[in-house]
Amino acid sequence: MNFLKNRFFSIGYALKGVYLLLKTEASIQIQIAIAVAVTIAGFYYHLSPTEWILQILTIALVMSIEGVNTAVEKIADFVHPAHHSKIGFIKDISAGAVCIAAIAAIIVGCIIYIPKIF
Repeated sequence: MNFLKNRFFSIGYALKGVYLLLKTEASIQIQIAIAVAVTIAGFYYHLSPTEWILQILTIALVMSIEGVNTAVEKIADFVHPAHHSKIGFIKDISAGAVCIAAIAAIIVGCIIYIPKIF
């Protein structure tokens, strides 16, 4: 029974993390706005099930990596609050991972929507 109880609390902590991300991080708020916009566009353009899957996975990928990036930045700032070149390097790599996911999301979005718009 402790296993189930612990899983229940783990889900609660995860949902708290989602809430904190949405409440405190401007980049996630912008990404939510974009996700809502492309979801509305998906209904308008009648995406196929495969296109929906790709869109949902892409949105989840970008937001998940953004969450990890935020965690890396918060840990780095906690460990070394003053500017340090090695901390900056770590934060830049973490931000670069978000950039890669965002570029992939843009490409997926273009593949899905450009044929539908034109």
